[in-house]
Amino acid sequence: MQLIHAENRSQDFAQLKSWLEQLVSRNGSDLLLVPGAAAFVRVEGGLVAIGDSPLSGDEIEAAVLPALAPHAREEYQQNHIADSSYRIESVGRFRINLHRERGWAAATVRALPSKVPGLEELRLPAGVGALAKLQRGLVIIGGATGSGKTTTLAALVNEINQREARHIVTIEDPIEYEHAHNLSVIEQVEIGIDAPDFPTALRAAMRDPETARIALSAAETGHLVFTTLHTTDAASTVSRIADSFPQERQHSIRAEMAMALAAILTQTLIPRRNGGRLPAAELLIVGYGGRQHIRKNALQHLQQEITITRKQGSFTLEESLAQLVIQKDLAREDAMVRALHPEDLDVLLKAKGF
Repeated sequence: MQLIHAENRSQDFAQLKSWLEQLVSRNGSDLLLVPGAAAFVRVEGGLVAIGDSPLSGDEIEAAVLPALAPHAREEYQQNHIADSSYRIESVGRFRINLHRERGWAAATVRALPSKVPGLEELRLPAGVGALAKLQRGLVIIGGATGSGKTTTLAALVNEINQREARHIVTIEDPIEYEHAHNLSVIEQVEIGIDAPDFPTALRAAMRDPETARIALSAAETGHLVFTTLHTTDAASTVSRIADSFPQERQHSIRAEMAMALAAILTQTLIPRRNGGRLPAAELLIVGYGGRQHIRKNALQHLQQEITITRKQGSFTLEESLAQLVIQKDLAREDAMVRALHPEDLDVLLKAKGF
């Protein structure tokens, strides 16, 4: 990872450093800089203003652009959007996204944790840990922005690292969690610094057809491949990947996915009753029936496959939400709003007296 010393360029970095110090002191997750609004930080899912005066796009660009790594600065100048890692000594590590909004610069800066969390710290449903025991196949972790996908992925890598002697390669843009070598040897490749692009680095991601094809090929040839995707359930995950290809190739891609997919995990973060946030998740372990439905593009049947493969470790979002209600971490009415199938959740909760 490239180290940029803010202290060496104090004039350029003073404003950004001040905002980030306030972000860290409030234990916030994100700094939001939008033209026409004051600077805001996200704390436990809510927004808190840390400035009084509305910012202009020029002010945002002047504060953030110098913090980007050289390759990201060039990308922003060409495409008006770029991601970069950034570190300030004694403050922390951050992921910067600088982009344009209505023709003006805007930015989101995420605070990165200093250590990789364990799965038990995340309080994910118990079945998620089984994903770290897989030996091969493609595992997709889906969810909206800010749902904890990257954190879950890092925790799974950490779980493998603590238990098995394997060669692990992560390819990221940018690196968020820094892994130490334990039983495994871990290489962390950052796009723009260590490799020019995702396909070249064989990034296990589904951002475009080329990287999707490489990821599927790697999973089919005996590798265990983890990736994240902005999807909310198993059916939308499969359809999004297939739809990224030309129509004449979609049938063959679905056939490849049917062979390669091992599991689809989707998750969301929910405000906890007593503060903080907790994950609710859904997991499909892809078995014979699921592979047939994917091959035939009968994706509407994947939901029932979760019930069929429950003994293999699958569970529904409604089962995850019900557990949070039973543990008194989530109110019943809040769980019902979050459920994809409220009627199923209602049955589960009534059966437990809730």
